[in-house]
Amino acid sequence: MGACPDSRNFEMLQKKKLSPGQALQKTRLYCASQERSHAEVKQKLHSYGLGKNDVEQILSQVIEEDYLNEERFAAAYARGKFRMKQWGRIKIRYELKQKRVSEYCIKKAMKEIEEEEYAKTLRKLLEGKLMDLKTEKNALIRKKKAVDYLLQKGYEMEMILSFFKE
Repeated sequence: MGACPDSRNFEMLQKKKLSPGQALQKTRLYCASQERSHAEVKQKLHSYGLGKNDVEQILSQVIEEDYLNEERFAAAYARGKFRMKQWGRIKIRYELKQKRVSEYCIKKAMKEIEEEEYAKTLRKLLEGKLMDLKTEKNALIRKKKAVDYLLQKGYEMEMILSFFKE
C-alpha cells in the first residue's frame, strides 16, 4: 500500500534539515531577495530544523554582515504599504508590531511617511470613496461609510474628521 502518513511526514522533516553552513547560505539569499524582519528569519531558520544555538548564531552573523537589518526592514515596509496599499499609520504600526518589530524601529519607520504626502493620500482616498457613494442619498450614512473605510485603512479619526470640516 505504501508508507503511512506519519512516516511520510518524518521523511519530509528529515529532508528539510540543513547543516548550519547550508542554512547560513540559504538565509543570506532569503534576506538578500527582500527586506525581512528578525522574526521572519528566525522562523525560517527553525523550519530548516536547526537548534536554538545555531539559529541565534546564524541570526547574529547575517545581522553583522548587514543582510538583516530591522530598521531598514521597518522603513521599507512602512514606505511600501503606504505607497502601494495606501495604508494609514495605525495599520502600518499594528502590522509591524505583529511582525515583532521593536518600538524604536517602528517610530523611525513612521518618519519615512511625509506629512504632506500622507494628507494628500488621505484626501484622495476620501474623495474617491465619496464618489463611489454618490448614489447614497443620506449624507450621514455616506459620511459614516467613508469614515469607516478610512479607519479600516488605518487612518487617524481626528485627521479624517478634519477633512470633513474643510
